[in-house]
Amino acid sequence: MSLNGNRPKVVLISPKGPLYRHKGGIFGKGLRYMPLTFPTLASITPKELNIELVCLDEGIQNINAETLDADLVGMTVITGSAPRAYELSAIFRRRNIPVVMGGPHVTLIPDDAQPHADALVLGWAEISWPQLLSDWLAGELKPRYSKQPDYGLETPLPDRSVLPSRSYLTNAVFEATRGCVFNCDFCVSPSAWGRKLWQKPVAHVIKDIERLGKKRIIFVDLNIIANRKYALELFHALIPLKVKWFGLATTTLVNDAELLDTCARSGCTGLLMGLESIDPVVLKGMHKSFNKPENYAQVVDKLHAKGIALQGCFIFGQDGETMDVFEKTAQFAVDAGIDLPRFAISTPFPGTPLYRRLESEDRLLHKDWSLYDGQHCVFQPTGMSPRELESGTERAWKLAYSIVNCGKRLRRTAAPLALALVTNYTYRYYAHHLDKFYTCDWGLAQPMLPQIRTTNPQSTSGENNQ
Repeated sequence: MSLNGNRPKVVLISPKGPLYRHKGGIFGKGLRYMPLTFPTLASITPKELNIELVCLDEGIQNINAETLDADLVGMTVITGSAPRAYELSAIFRRRNIPVVMGGPHVTLIPDDAQPHADALVLGWAEISWPQLLSDWLAGELKPRYSKQPDYGLETPLPDRSVLPSRSYLTNAVFEATRGCVFNCDFCVSPSAWGRKLWQKPVAHVIKDIERLGKKRIIFVDLNIIANRKYALELFHALIPLKVKWFGLATTTLVNDAELLDTCARSGCTGLLMGLESIDPVVLKGMHKSFNKPENYAQVVDKLHAKGIALQGCFIFGQDGETMDVFEKTAQFAVDAGIDLPRFAISTPFPGTPLYRRLESEDRLLHKDWSLYDGQHCVFQPTGMSPRELESGTERAWKLAYSIVNCGKRLRRTAAPLALALVTNYTYRYYAHHLDKFYTCDWGLAQPMLPQIRTTNPQSTSGENNQ
């Protein structure tokens, strides 16, 4: 390729669907933390290629594809943002700017993305990205760069300077492990990357934390305790740093006294756990029987005893659920003292067992990926209409975050009161503004993917991430 002797300019974009976009979206700065994807890609971009790298996140800024200057555009794509990515790509390619796409959606369903890109990166990019850039500069860009099954995570430390820290709640975001060993039927991870756990050397993680120098940090690992031996090593290494951290784990943590105690001593102040349902039969159908609803209150109490707050996530729309599930679940969350309950609609992401089952049963309403965001019903439930599922989920949010119920949970919270007040206010705002996204104008995205049924989801209806 020829760039007339100029330094090649690569622009990386994180497109967002309407619910999460900077302009008109529901999330403010208080619910956005810096993603690690672009800092990681920046760190592994070979210096000898002399590339000018620009990173843009539609969650914090507006993007004008008609005027943006670039020699190559790369986009990381989740299912809910796919139509927006395709829309932007069409503009760039019309301007003769090649487009590369990667991310979960591309890995799960590459044939859907291929017509909209000049090249796809499947799986993790640690090996593929440097090779892709070299091929592009040599004029030999390939249509696909396949995922690599074996590699380590001893990559250079993330370059967080490529995104504006001031635009996020925090840039103190870290990754110790990647992947998940469980096989929940709705989860993207095992379908996209297999049931395997990758681990960064603990010394590598600690060095990154020390380098940034922040005392409140976030781990984005899907399950930070997936490997007990590794988790204990990491937690012990964190203790001298005297940091306070938030992360994700499973309810099994509270069954291991040593692991829970070390987790708390390492500075853990909050965990997100996928509780999913209060019905054991529903959990079995999800392949998540290790969750025991009869023990959820005990999970909360054991975490609180160690000073750890719980963000508990529930999913609605499973087979066998009836219309009383929304109020029962929300009230259960309040009564159990869950610090921050979250509610989502079951979403059959392409390539997952859930998607394949619903597709085989002819229950998918459409393939408008922009509505695959966790807050819209995109399939036919068994015990209610799609609209009833959406409105019921909205009721659960409003019930859990009513003034009275916020007060009940705040009296028992393990979180610092000021932080608990801010987060509850933020989620209360979210609960009371979801309805405007059920009838919004979805722009150019809607006609791009044909429906496979005549049902229009907008006629039956009045998603998180990242």
